[in-house]
Amino acid sequence: MEIWPAIDLRGGKCVRLRQGDFALETEYGDDPVAVAARWVAEGAVRLHLVDLDGARQGRPVHEEIVARIVERFSITCQLGGGIRDESGIERWIERGVERLVVGTRAVEDPEWFAQVARRFPGRLVFGLDARGDRTAVSGWERAVEGKPTDWIERFASLPLAGVVYTDISRDGMMQGPNVEATGAMVAASPWPVIASGGVTRIEDISQLAACGAAGCIIGRALYEGEIELARAIELASEVTKAGSP
Repeated sequence: MEIWPAIDLRGGKCVRLRQGDFALETEYGDDPVAVAARWVAEGAVRLHLVDLDGARQGRPVHEEIVARIVERFSITCQLGGGIRDESGIERWIERGVERLVVGTRAVEDPEWFAQVARRFPGRLVFGLDARGDRTAVSGWERAVEGKPTDWIERFASLPLAGVVYTDISRDGMMQGPNVEATGAMVAASPWPVIASGGVTRIEDISQLAACGAAGCIIGRALYEGEIELARAIELASEVTKAGSP
């Protein structure tokens, strides 16, 4: 069970949105590198970075900040937001980003996604964002055809590192994750599923592990002190050991 502290970037700052709404933003720091340093000091061995401006504009916006985080900390970094071309993927891998989350272009251009997934095996993550049975793209601002499980089935043969499944209705709302929907994703997915959206209490980690999730992304609950990162990492280790043969 992996714990991924989230660092969402907008306007050069560390923020969190509610249900993906850019009008419902809370700022948690004007120095994202310092925020990353805090999570690393508290035991993080991986970070989930999101370029929110990049997701809306369709191109990386916070390259300098992301590069500083990746270069400073020797941990696994996963980056999403605005990653929509092959040269960008190659550039980020060369700069040390371990995994890249691709959502919008994967759904809009499945043939392209299949091509780059095969070129970079084990380095891409499918970003699957949903409101109920509707798949969302472009920074969650637009719905597209196809249920989330339909997209899992379509890409099932690709050598992906995993899938990040986000229930947009739960994201930033501090109401707990959608365990049932996450379990459905786990059942459908040939890759590890990382749950995102709504993780609020330490018990949520155990529930997500029980439904088969390989990890979870935690955002607002960390920033507002509802979950202590060190305890979350400890619990994740415990449930992983308990589930080992």
